[in-house]
Amino acid sequence: MIVLLELTKYLKIPTFTIFDFIDIFITAFIIYRILILIKGTRAAQMAFGILFIVVFFYISKEFHLKIIQWFLSNFMTYVVFAIIVLYQNEIRKILANIGTRGFIDPIISTGGISKIDEIVLAVTTLSSKKIGALIVIERKIGLKNFMENGIILDAKLSYDLLVTIFYPETPLHDGAVIINGDKIAAAACFLPLTLDPYLSKEFGTRHRAAIGITEDSDAIAVVVSEETGTISVVIDGNMQRKLDGEKLKDVLTKELSIGEKKNLLKFNFTRNKK
Repeated sequence: MIVLLELTKYLKIPTFTIFDFIDIFITAFIIYRILILIKGTRAAQMAFGILFIVVFFYISKEFHLKIIQWFLSNFMTYVVFAIIVLYQNEIRKILANIGTRGFIDPIISTGGISKIDEIVLAVTTLSSKKIGALIVIERKIGLKNFMENGIILDAKLSYDLLVTIFYPETPLHDGAVIINGDKIAAAACFLPLTLDPYLSKEFGTRHRAAIGITEDSDAIAVVVSEETGTISVVIDGNMQRKLDGEKLKDVLTKELSIGEKKNLLKFNFTRNKK
């Protein structure tokens, strides 16, 4: 509120017009979308920290606390560079989201409930046989650069093909499968590993790659542990473990659904534009 009052004084708005309303609405919408994008990430904590400093600065200005004003004015200059260095991954992800159509929620989708069934059936089959797997579902942010370091398939998504790819001794079993729309876009893809120093050592390369790709994009990663057969799903760098087929389907349905009409779910499998 203090910040808004100061902005009002600075801008010297004499009367409230329809253009002022449009200005406020657009600004509020942009702020809202940015907050949605950073929700649940380290960038959210950064935003609250910056907001606290700004509010504290105006409080010190209101009460004429000269030393604090001087300190914060000089301190903020270096904070900008520190934020860029410390939160470069989050900033890159936010800018990538803004650069896609996803900044405004999409209203066009393609049917996908059968595709989720294919994925869930394949994952539960692999889990029962303790066959390791890593399946990445592309959403709004394209993964073409990761597809190119694997084997391009562009094949119809099916249970049989997914199980065959990850079956031991097959040439494509080592690496990740990337799903684009209703296609298996590529297999044997190598993904960036998470740099989280606090991640438990019990997680192997598959789980670290699943976390890494979801930290750099809005993709969903499904992992099957080769040692235990445990099914996990990773979204925005956060892992949900020990899922069964029903729970996995619920998670995928919730994350990929964009609406419900006459009990038929529609899911957003956005194609990567070439």
